[in-house]
Amino acid sequence: MILQALTDYYQTLADKGEISLPGWGMVKVSYALCIGADGTLEQVQFLKTEQKKGKKTVLAPQLMTLPAPVKRSSGVAANFLCDTSSYLLGVDNKGKPQRTLECFQACQKLHQELLGGLECEAAKAVLAFFQNWQIEQAQHHPALSDCWEELMAGANLVFRYAGGFVHEDSMVQRAWNDHYQSAEDGPQMVCLVTGERGTVESIHPSIKNVQGTRPGGAALVSFNAPAFCSYGKEQNFNAPTSKYAAFAYTTALNHLLSDWEHVYHTGDSTVVCWAKEGGDIYQNMFAYAMFGQEPAYTLTDMQEALKNLCHGIPVELDEKRLDPNMDFYVLGLSPNTARNAARMSVRFFLCNSFGDFLHNIQAHQQRLEIVKPASDKFDTIPLWKLLDETVNQNSRDKKPAPNLAGEVLRAILMDTYYPATLLNGVTLRIRAEHKVTHSRAAIIKAYYLKHPHPDIPKEVLTVSLNQDSTNVPYNLGRLFSVLEALQFAANPGINTTIKDRYFNSASATPVMAFPVLLNLAQKHLRKLDGGLRIYYDKQLAALLAKLGDHYPTRMNLPQQGSFQLGYYHQTQARFEKKEEK
Repeated sequence: MILQALTDYYQTLADKGEISLPGWGMVKVSYALCIGADGTLEQVQFLKTEQKKGKKTVLAPQLMTLPAPVKRSSGVAANFLCDTSSYLLGVDNKGKPQRTLECFQACQKLHQELLGGLECEAAKAVLAFFQNWQIEQAQHHPALSDCWEELMAGANLVFRYAGGFVHEDSMVQRAWNDHYQSAEDGPQMVCLVTGERGTVESIHPSIKNVQGTRPGGAALVSFNAPAFCSYGKEQNFNAPTSKYAAFAYTTALNHLLSDWEHVYHTGDSTVVCWAKEGGDIYQNMFAYAMFGQEPAYTLTDMQEALKNLCHGIPVELDEKRLDPNMDFYVLGLSPNTARNAARMSVRFFLCNSFGDFLHNIQAHQQRLEIVKPASDKFDTIPLWKLLDETVNQNSRDKKPAPNLAGEVLRAILMDTYYPATLLNGVTLRIRAEHKVTHSRAAIIKAYYLKHPHPDIPKEVLTVSLNQDSTNVPYNLGRLFSVLEALQFAANPGINTTIKDRYFNSASATPVMAFPVLLNLAQKHLRKLDGGLRIYYDKQLAALLAKLGDHYPTRMNLPQQGSFQLGYYHQTQARFEKKEEK
């Protein structure tokens, strides 16, 4: 399903002329070797450009459409017209001169096979370069001195002749296309992606820009051990994929991953999304709704469009039509082992109509809706902030659990149950820090709205304070908030409060904590003036009347959630501005 969706997306982009054709691919290039008619290296041209990565503008290699590079692991395999200094110049700093010489000779042989006999000046110049280049003089060549260190680090090079790039010459392009189409060196099998019979690709091209994988790329489909082989089939013949399908799905996925504006990172997962018929307007809308990114259009237009799409009504933004019934895909990838892994795993792959995805996101945000402090500037709570509430922000490693991000994202987009690990993570942070933040309270509310439980009824899962609730844990939380406020009023500037000492025991074993707290409250009341004392006395009396004389011996996790919501609601109500009469 994943490979089929990516292959279809490739064909959509290819029909629009927005992606490279079979046999060609996008490659990052840093320098061009400018050669003369006799193959002499005249100068090295700097090709890096200023590019935006996040909020920064940096110098980065230029993306160019070039003959598709081969996949290399440890063997010697040359690329056509674009490669590193090991292959094009025969020099590097790897300390293996014999292997470097073999790389240069392999590159020389490939270009002689493809360009030999071509009646064009560009091809003859490249052949002359490989014929006359002196490897031993490379380090002292004046054209290479300024960029030597970067060339040794593995920067990609291309050829330039008579003011134009060699790979753009029509005869050279035709020679490469003929070579690519004639390279039918695999067995004939039925492709699992297209359903057509054809040559199967033994090694699929690499996928790049997935965080945690090798800079040179990692494999999405790969078999490299005897345990993975079945019925004598080796490598990727276990999952036969035609040469076209292997090129199409990898090119489409690399195209998505190279678009920094529409690549998202949650936990250890790299997330991309796309509409079946293409168009970045779908990606922009999804990024605004799901990840809280700044909208590319006015906030009013985005909110109105979001409302209509959730109701199945097509909309137009910037003269582009958004169809709520458009098939939309969300793919999460992560390294399957430690950093710089050679393979990747699929965390999740979700497919639904665009309108349904947005409707599920809106339902999730409505479940999260809860009164918030005036200092909180978020209109909605983005995914990264939800995950942050499960992590100790004072620790060195602030990343959430590896699987948590994917599980939460799947629950939101498919409108399924939230993972229990989300609630457990929030509960552990509340116990450790004695703090119920806006996001933590929202998570508790949303979790139990989606997972109904008799010990935390809907009457406490409200946006703001419910003064009419008779739920005992909820009112105990309210009572604790009032007792905390009373202590602050009696002892302004106090450092250690009852929240620091008694919050956990009050929420877990009320019968042990509240008699002590109420005894302290009487002492605090004696310190207050008449009006303020009466104010707190009335609040305490109202809550104690609802609770009676007995307190629960123990409270389970849902009841503790009710306690935490009561505490949060009562605390926020204390800071709400009074309505003017």
